[in-house]
Amino acid sequence: MTPEQFLARISKQPPAPAYLFLGPEMYMRRLCKQALIERVLGEAGEAGLSQIDLENTSLSDVLDDARSYSLFSSERLIWVSSAELALPKRLTAGEEQGGQPAESPASSLHDYLQHPTPGTVLVFDCSRYDFTGEDRAKLERVEKFYAAVPAIVEFRRLTPESSRFLSQDLAKKQGLQLAGAELAALIEACAGDASRIASEIEKLSLFVGAERPVTMQDLRALVPNAAGSTIFELVQALGKRDRAAALKSLDVLIREGEYLPLALTFLNTQFRLALAAKEARIRSPQQAQSVFAKFGIRIWRERAEQIMATAAAFTKEHLARALALIYETDKKFRDRYGNDRLLMETLILTLTANS
Repeated sequence: MTPEQFLARISKQPPAPAYLFLGPEMYMRRLCKQALIERVLGEAGEAGLSQIDLENTSLSDVLDDARSYSLFSSERLIWVSSAELALPKRLTAGEEQGGQPAESPASSLHDYLQHPTPGTVLVFDCSRYDFTGEDRAKLERVEKFYAAVPAIVEFRRLTPESSRFLSQDLAKKQGLQLAGAELAALIEACAGDASRIASEIEKLSLFVGAERPVTMQDLRALVPNAAGSTIFELVQALGKRDRAAALKSLDVLIREGEYLPLALTFLNTQFRLALAAKEARIRSPQQAQSVFAKFGIRIWRERAEQIMATAAAFTKEHLARALALIYETDKKFRDRYGNDRLLMETLILTLTANS
């Protein structure tokens, strides 16, 4: 189930005797943990909370603890971190065929859950593995080991759309005026990470308040990596062939002490994606998001709009030539050939030329 389904379920139904939390996303995990503490322990608060890491103890010890009754609270929540460490290093032949050895930790867990201790809830937490790439097989093995656990909650990384929705919701709750461009810059600076987004929005609400909108200057002052928003302004200006705006953005970057080869890296990515969009005959930002996602490239809506604007402003030949110019400029940076600002200005003048 999703974290939202979990929260809805425990608000209406008694908690299950055990849960398996899977995936790397931490913001929703913290919300679910707090909701479970309130649901299971009530007024006792964290007095009945036990936090155990399988790096320091065994699953058998955890189950022995779960079977015992506390002298201090009739309700208990046992939070078991590093759940993946309970897995044996190698599966036996019986496990490979779907069975479990009689004395295996997995069979002990199965036996406990046949007759769980009343008032005790176990949470086995595995945040180490993701749902994609090489981690997928490891996560499936964890899920197989904990097959006896009646409820699984999946904490997947946020999509660009869900990051945007969460940011808007948090900003609204804080009374923060966060417009589209600033919102996109915040999400980009936080790489879509929900915990970072929540933290930065809280900082912005204390700094800016509800009296005025958040500006790009506010983001640059408070949010780490938000100086990159000026780089995207430069990218956007080049995509529109707006020479004056591009030179102005370059001037801001230099005054803020930005590392110009980093700006060049962003430009390289922008033009490569624009060329790919052109060759794939992508016609809308939504289509760009969908197509690039298939290749593991996650982009926000505003980023997709920038790419499409660049693709519309240049022909395929001009995009290919731009990439060649960017390569030459990067080589000159690495070879310490001339003044960095002069090299960037020359590149901008060439890219924004009409012919």
